[in-house]
Amino acid sequence: MALFDATRATTKALIAGSCRPTVTGLENFPARGPVIVAPNHLSFFDSVIVQALMPRKVAFFAKAEYFTSKGPKGVLWRWFFNSVGSIPVERGEQAASVAALQTALRILEAGDCFGIYPEGTRSRDGQLYRGRTGVGWLALTTGAPVVPVGLIGTEQLQPADAMTIKPRHFTMHVGEPIYFDKLGPDHSLPARRAATDRIMDSIAGLTGQPRAGGYNQSKSVD
Repeated sequence: MALFDATRATTKALIAGSCRPTVTGLENFPARGPVIVAPNHLSFFDSVIVQALMPRKVAFFAKAEYFTSKGPKGVLWRWFFNSVGSIPVERGEQAASVAALQTALRILEAGDCFGIYPEGTRSRDGQLYRGRTGVGWLALTTGAPVVPVGLIGTEQLQPADAMTIKPRHFTMHVGEPIYFDKLGPDHSLPARRAATDRIMDSIAGLTGQPRAGGYNQSKSVD
């Protein structure tokens, strides 16, 4: 925990000093108990931003390559993602996706916070895409409140396919928690879809993004 606190404080200071973000709604974040954090996704740095600026530790998945890369950059990434509580996950395999949700379930059952992007991958055109139902499954299975998060302008920190980082102002709106009945893992698909859509509507209200009609399709593994 000491390493997490130190890394989080350092990252928060760097973000505050270089980007001067506008952050609203932190008072909405539950002070204790399990929480599902559901942001929109515009940038590689969204997880870093949420982990640094939220009042509690939020675990996100990170692609496994960040934990196995070689050289000085690999060492730096491995140290950072380990210190902020990120969890390595293989992408693109159905079995890996199921295992990832089980890991998220254990985090929430322990009373901790877990972050998940309902869109799945980052939006490259600024639209808010249809939510995938993993977030609804977690909410209905655990009964944990979902805190919607609206990120605005984070894509300017590192535009898609750019190699350099440019400090830019961004905004993070933290919405009011959304509560669902705890139905356990055997709830219906329509209930899961309805819960996911309700979460996406809340995110849309925070960001003002235009809504896409379908799911986002990743051009590369994010």
